Amino acid sequence: MRGDLLRPGDGGFDMARELFNPLTDDRVPAAVARCASVSDVREAVLAAGGRVPVAARGGGHSYVGYSAPPQGLAVDLRLMSGVEVLADGSAVIGAGAVLGDVYRGLAQANRCLPGGTCPTVGIAGLTLGGGIGVLQRKFGLTCDHLTAVEIVMADGTVRTVSETSSPDLFWALRGGGGGNFGIVTSFVFTTDAAPAPTVFRLRFPAGRVPQVLSGWQPWISSAPRALWANLNISGSDTAPKCSVSGCYVGPGSDCAPLLDDLERRCGVRPDSRSMQEGSYLDAMGFFSGNTGRQSFVASSRVLGRPTDDPAALVRTMEGRRGIALILDPLGGAITDVPPGGTAFPHRTAFATAQIYASATAATEAEVTRKVGEVVAGLGALGVGGGYVNYIDPALPDWAAAYYGAGLERLRSVARACDPHGVFAFPQGLTRA
Repeated sequence: MRGDLLRPGDGGFDMARELFNPLTDDRVPAAVARCASVSDVREAVLAAGGRVPVAARGGGHSYVGYSAPPQGLAVDLRLMSGVEVLADGSAVIGAGAVLGDVYRGLAQANRCLPGGTCPTVGIAGLTLGGGIGVLQRKFGLTCDHLTAVEIVMADGTVRTVSETSSPDLFWALRGGGGGNFGIVTSFVFTTDAAPAPTVFRLRFPAGRVPQVLSGWQPWISSAPRALWANLNISGSDTAPKCSVSGCYVGPGSDCAPLLDDLERRCGVRPDSRSMQEGSYLDAMGFFSGNTGRQSFVASSRVLGRPTDDPAALVRTMEGRRGIALILDPLGGAITDVPPGGTAFPHRTAFATAQIYASATAATEAEVTRKVGEVVAGLGALGVGGGYVNYIDPALPDWAAAYYGAGLERLRSVARACDPHGVFAFPQGLTRA
């Protein structure tokens, strides 16, 4: 190997095995292969496959730590993180790159790629799960820009996969989830000219969430594609509160009337309202928040359509201090790809819902129970499905929730790629 193979007791091992969520620190691999080349990844797969569990590690944001297989081999891709923009505007990105590096690299060439808000999330996991983000209504999902993938298969072969080369696998890699088919080492994406978005945030008074939700749903459904705005509901021992944050691909003079319309539809004046124009890179930074490690428990649901009973949905957050319910709207350019066009199954859905709560080792069990109660409450209201990048082993019927109508096709592709379960993990498709 050109890179290092680190074992427990070696200098740097503890840092190399560490993932984003400290609650996963009890997952200790037998070794970490810090791969510096495709050849390194191939050697790692051949050495460990069939002997111990093997998993790729990019950004390390797997919610439950699947990228650190206990007593297995973590194939660390972070040394393979190049971002190269070609003359035709396409971008070649190493699978170990994180979003902050991707956005900065693209911005230098005045290009953009739609993606998530956390700068330390890996481009690999984001893309393979579909890739929702703040520019998705304008430019689509991250995976919609994917044109080719280099991947190391379970038998050690290296393949280049595209629409015309292994099309079934290429379909599966756009929304079928990370870890199921092989270890991707690089991606080729189309990009768009970098916009100059306007970002904004409105904070509403406590106790008015049902009215805000009632207004936000039709507002975002009818909004121009240039607008994306999520609704963040904060649980409380008394009355939940909420905020609306988003971006508009255009000047503030065009964005302000849209925010005025939101206030009219809600019938609630916000406690505060801020708006600022800036660059594509500025806009991505606006949403990034704390970039350090975070201890949390999370899950997801998917709203197929706007809820008919906003008050009932809000009641699932009553008495839930410390829990956030984040509704991220879909629609717009996401619907330009027909259902089944890629493995991402939620093309026609209204919004994804992330249930997120901070936790410590001492409170993890209790917080997990409370998050599960919110998930169950949403399910009782008919809110089903789930987003695979918010993976949760406790999600009821998780395989169908994450993959919908494409589940059996995905299972077939996964078993053909990995018939002996080299990359198997508890929520992997070869075990589903």
